Amino acid sequence: MSSAQQPVAAGGAGASGVARRAAIASFMGAVVDWYDFFLYGIVAGLLFGDLFFPDASPAVGTLAAWATFGVGFLFRPLGGIVFGHFGDRLGRKRMLVLTMLIMGVASTLIGVLPTYAQAGIWAPVLLVILRAAQGFAVGGEWGGAALMAVENAPAKWRSLYSSGVQVGASVGLLLATLITKVMSGTTSDAAFRSWGWRVPFLVSAALVIVGLIIRAKVEESEVFTKKVAAMSEEARPRVPLMAAVKSNPKGFFAIIGLRFVELFTFYGVTTFGLAYGTEELGLNRDSLLNVNLAVGGLAVLTIPAFAYLADRFGRRKIYCWGALVGVASAVPYFWAMESGSLVLIIACAVLLVNIAHDMAVSVQQSLFTDMFGPEYRYSGAGVGYQLASAVGGGFTPFIASSLVIWADGGWTLVAAYIALGCAVSFLVALRMRGDDAAAGAPGAVRQPTAAADATA
Repeated sequence: MSSAQQPVAAGGAGASGVARRAAIASFMGAVVDWYDFFLYGIVAGLLFGDLFFPDASPAVGTLAAWATFGVGFLFRPLGGIVFGHFGDRLGRKRMLVLTMLIMGVASTLIGVLPTYAQAGIWAPVLLVILRAAQGFAVGGEWGGAALMAVENAPAKWRSLYSSGVQVGASVGLLLATLITKVMSGTTSDAAFRSWGWRVPFLVSAALVIVGLIIRAKVEESEVFTKKVAAMSEEARPRVPLMAAVKSNPKGFFAIIGLRFVELFTFYGVTTFGLAYGTEELGLNRDSLLNVNLAVGGLAVLTIPAFAYLADRFGRRKIYCWGALVGVASAVPYFWAMESGSLVLIIACAVLLVNIAHDMAVSVQQSLFTDMFGPEYRYSGAGVGYQLASAVGGGFTPFIASSLVIWADGGWTLVAAYIALGCAVSFLVALRMRGDDAAAGAPGAVRQPTAAADATA
């Protein structure tokens, strides 16, 4: 049996407390890191074009703001490589503490960053540097948080226990949107543009302190302490990433294709949709922030619900259905946006985010980590996940905005772009062999042996 085919630690009797603590710590860490990361996208879509690129036309300024948003995604694979390497060599917990510290410092500094009017060209330069730091930090977050939850979870409920990583991301979106909405609604437009947008970034400092306290108390992954750390130095891979690539090269491409449904739907609604609705359609900013609140709040329920179903009936089935819903909902979402009806916009956003997106992310932690052996799993799953973020996530708002300009303000090409990404994810999930229909079901503790053939 190869290392990529060995059972994931299931957590025996008496280990339920460890599993719960690991799940809570992964959840809380995700809340903090993704609050910071999503907050940037929300504020960038509303203000950063004017504040940091004032000499450009409105359209070009928006593209420039989205480009800085995308910079964070370019640095995510680097973070995955660095933190994955040391996470596989030194342990998951240490890296997760470090990622949170870097993210918190970068976000707090954005909150005190001078604008172009105050510092000239140095303002956008510093903004890009801090955004890169955010991307580097979050690049190491997902892999470690997912592993801490999956490797400590009961065998038959790995998707459910690890779904807290994605629930935390949704709560992060919820908090980022809520605080931005409060500041936007309680200050004048001039005050919000002057100092109100900074407050949500400064709140990050308090969240980081809470997150560090919780994360510091969780035990190291049992799989790492009993299996990886116990290996002789000669038996452990010197470069875990290279070992992961050698063991399952197709797994990286499978992860990228599988993540399109998640990335295109989420960022299409929560970041691009916010900017497009306010700038092109003249919709109320606070009303569209309510859409983010609605989908973020509902995700707290839908993600664990879909994870539970995946553990019962199979992860591939859940993934395929989610991708199909994404294909079918892209055009109706923009119809709803064009109608201006908040009820219709929320309904269609729920289809794209809380059904299509949440079905996919509910199983990604167990599905992706199963593709690699424990001695190089942080590197393999983490880097694969972050490569997908760079390819399909960070520049989704930028590409979508470019398509709008190309279509003279129309949304048809954007809808086609989202639907195509969802279709790719459906085809990749459909072609996964050995299915994990068994791997995600109760009583199945082995990793799917055909994970390496996901795209064969």
